[in-house]
Amino acid sequence: MTHVLDHTRAPAGTADVLRELAGIPAGGAVDTLRDLRPAARENAQLAYRLLLAPDDDGEVSVLDRLAVAVFVAALHRDERAVAHYRRALLAAGGSDALAATLVAEAGSAGALGPVGTYREPGLATESVPAPAYRVVAREVLGERLAAAVEHARLLVLHPRDARPAALERLVAAGWTANGTVTLSQLVAFLAYQLRAAAGLSVLHATPGGPR
Repeated sequence: MTHVLDHTRAPAGTADVLRELAGIPAGGAVDTLRDLRPAARENAQLAYRLLLAPDDDGEVSVLDRLAVAVFVAALHRDERAVAHYRRALLAAGGSDALAATLVAEAGSAGALGPVGTYREPGLATESVPAPAYRVVAREVLGERLAAAVEHARLLVLHPRDARPAALERLVAAGWTANGTVTLSQLVAFLAYQLRAAAGLSVLHATPGGPR
């Protein structure tokens, strides 16, 4: 199931999440630069709305979506994003223990990248096997969320290792095809969002650059 951005679903007064994650002031020079690409600015917010605060959860609950977001943010070592998604997780009914577990799991799941094994013979010598990872706190996360976290780590750190077996593990944990597509869309969006926020933050902090 592919989500299509629907401009009628953007709630009035919704905070600019990308600006918050970048730590740039509203109306400042960097924020104003973003107005040169209004569609990119609006679509970043709409994608957040659709994937992390949907009107209809579909087959992936908001709690699971936000749990994955906390993990991905922690995997990127982005403290501002971790704080944002942790607050959202708690507001959605998650617990401090769940948030702390996700951050701890990201700490043990991290690896220097890019890693992964190339399937192309000509690139085989450039392969760097990804360190093995399996969620430790499965009793806290449950099998379904644990499988989602492991899949998110695969997509973030070593997507070249994506194989049918990875999808089979999701199916075994109770993920449907539509749920898996939503999960993959979510992780892809988070990777974009965190990198975009990091770029804006660096631009804001650059001496002599726009403030």
